[in-house]
Amino acid sequence: MTSAESPISRVVVLDQHLPEPLPVQHVEVRRITIEPHTALGAHVHNGPVFGNIVSGKAIYQQAADAEIQVLHPGDVFYEPAVDRISRFDTEDEGVTFLAYFPLTAGQDATLDLI
Repeated sequence: MTSAESPISRVVVLDQHLPEPLPVQHVEVRRITIEPHTALGAHVHNGPVFGNIVSGKAIYQQAADAEIQVLHPGDVFYEPAVDRISRFDTEDEGVTFLAYFPLTAGQDATLDLI
C-alpha cells in the first residue's frame, strides 16, 4: 500500500518549542468545560499547557497586547509557563477542551488568577 492509498492521515497541527528543557515525569490530561458568558480573567499556570478545543468556542489572548483569537473545535493552543494569559473567555456558547499539562516529578498543575 502506498502512502497515497493509506487510510491514515497524520498532520502536525502544533510544533511548540519550550523556552527551556522540562524534565517531564508525567502528563495530566483534563477535560475542561466553561459555561457560556464566562470571563476567566487573566491567569498564569506553573507549567506549560497545551490544549485542543472539543466543542464550542473560546476567545483567547495571550498577552494584553497580543492578537485576540477565536478558538473553534479542532483548534489547538499553547499557554507558556508563568506567562500571563489575558483572556480565555466564552460568549454565547460555552467551550469544552482537553488540556495537557506536562509535569515534573512532584509537581501539581496550578492556575492562578491575576
